[in-house]
Amino acid sequence: MAHSHGTHGHDHAHDHAPKITADNERKVLIAFLITFTFMIVEVIGGLLSGSLALIADAGHMLTDAGALALAYAAFRFGKRAADERRTFGYLRFEVIAGLINALALFAILVWIAIEAFERFRNPGEVLAGPMFIVATIGLLVNIGVFWILTRGDKDHVNIKGAILHVLGDLLGSVAAITASVIIYYTGWTPIDPILSVFVCLLILRSAWALLRNSLHILLEGAPENAKPEEIEQHLMKTVSDLAGVRHVHVWMITSGKALATLHVKPKEGSDPRLLVKAVEAELIKKFEIEHSTIAIDFADATGDCCLGSDTSGEHDHDHGEDGHSGHGDHDHAAHDHSHEGHKH
Repeated sequence: MAHSHGTHGHDHAHDHAPKITADNERKVLIAFLITFTFMIVEVIGGLLSGSLALIADAGHMLTDAGALALAYAAFRFGKRAADERRTFGYLRFEVIAGLINALALFAILVWIAIEAFERFRNPGEVLAGPMFIVATIGLLVNIGVFWILTRGDKDHVNIKGAILHVLGDLLGSVAAITASVIIYYTGWTPIDPILSVFVCLLILRSAWALLRNSLHILLEGAPENAKPEEIEQHLMKTVSDLAGVRHVHVWMITSGKALATLHVKPKEGSDPRLLVKAVEAELIKKFEIEHSTIAIDFADATGDCCLGSDTSGEHDHDHGEDGHSGHGDHDHAAHDHSHEGHKH
């Protein structure tokens, strides 16, 4: 019935926020302001020229602006200290904003698709000259934003996502320029809604990825590179003093920020403290999980974890080997963030 907690000494002052410099933060803010401002210009240009492709490209720039806003919000809110009510701080703000952004993008897509269908049926006049000018400026703006972002921390997950958005928007600007040139020389206006649908497909790809990732995080999904089965197999192969691993739970607080809880059983005669340190080191090295809560199982515990299943009110930790109610081979105090390696 004995058990011990890990030794890594986390407390609620532990910094869960991604590291980001003030310079990077400023670059992201500048890129957002430029992108958002020109998005408005492009909407106005699209309405005045009658170009649906420009409006669609503005919709794609909205995805850029949204990605940059999320990156900036993650930097700002992520630095706010955790409190008694929000023990992980405000990192999930980014995920909630991402979900809202994705839903808004789908609404824009539906509107552009309906409008494109109407343009096919009843082609309207498109002013190729203004369309070309606005689209060309948009291309230059995107190149400028791309240059700003690539001078920042390209390895940060939010900046990496924003760079991909901008690269996609470059294609949208090229599509609008192409449509304006074709209309100018041939007068064939259906090319405008055709290329607007092409831009919609670019937006759809971004919107779907954003929606899927946001929902995955909100549903406490495991990172792609750190599935519970993979963690268990890797630890059993690499940690020599480990006799068993169970109750592995891994999830993300926000994009690129994974946490894990698990129970480990030491081999006979091994030091539990050294075992916990070895497991922690492997979680960081192999799976980039920098915050883990590790409980030590000394008894032969075989109960399955009850999270997410219907156990009719009975938890696996409520039954010890002698069958009585109470704490069995472990208790959930192991998930407290103040681990000092004490034994019972």
